[in-house]
Amino acid sequence: MTAIGKVSLRDTVLQRGRSKERSRLLVFNHTVLLLLTAFAVIPLLVLSFNSVKTNLEIGQNPLGPPVNIVTENFPNAWERGNFRITMGNSIMYVVATIAAELVLGGLAAYALARKKPPGSDALMLYFLVASTIPLWTYVVPLFTQINVLKRAGVDARILLVIVYVAGNAPLSIFLLRSYMIDLPTELEDAARVDGANEFQVLTRIVIPLTKPGFLTVGLVVGLGVWNEFFLALLFIHDPNQFPVTTSFYKFVDRFDRDWALTSAGAIIIIFPVMVLFLALQRQFIEGLAEGGIKT
Repeated sequence: MTAIGKVSLRDTVLQRGRSKERSRLLVFNHTVLLLLTAFAVIPLLVLSFNSVKTNLEIGQNPLGPPVNIVTENFPNAWERGNFRITMGNSIMYVVATIAAELVLGGLAAYALARKKPPGSDALMLYFLVASTIPLWTYVVPLFTQINVLKRAGVDARILLVIVYVAGNAPLSIFLLRSYMIDLPTELEDAARVDGANEFQVLTRIVIPLTKPGFLTVGLVVGLGVWNEFFLALLFIHDPNQFPVTTSFYKFVDRFDRDWALTSAGAIIIIFPVMVLFLALQRQFIEGLAEGGIKT
């Protein structure tokens, strides 16, 4: 056999080995993904099944599909759980927090990315560390201060939004700054030459180019505020000001034996989040990936 034939045979063997290794790796990856998918989907599927069953059928068949669909569970849960009011409260908390976060966080991120004040690198390190610290670690001073402000007549809902904005600010500023810092400055310089001021540069050049970053921050903050439970339970005492998660906790406490109603209530509060995330999941994942790559 010639030297060329030996090389060709060796390359063929190596390619077959790589192909087998790649196939085994793909099988392993797909198996892990299927297991993770099942781990995430099966509880939601069981919850959906139980939300349209009677309590008797849940006791007899807690995991399988329903024999007779009971749609009355949803209007009953909606009415008894006061979700009409509390879901509106949650929407208000989410919208107010996102709006404040994007405006204030966007301004702060632009200043840190373009103006680069002294100590900006140390400040970004602080934001990165602060974004990993849970709010409950300093809940005692928060509780004391909020009670003082509530006695002074400040609306508890405004105070809760302020806490949400402050708690999400480090991560929001860090992500937005990571988008802005890698934008080419030529477009901004050209706009300034044409007579644009800094506010016009921000609103007409920077924000349109960093739209995926703002969308990502809005989704992350919105999902976090919608699912937040502990702070709302601690600071809000008026049932008409509860967010939907707190009202669901009170609802479960009242109907802890009625699994059909509690399952229907759970579907009601997670349905808007699921629809929003599924509709924007591509932009959400792409935005997180782009923001994580930039420094």
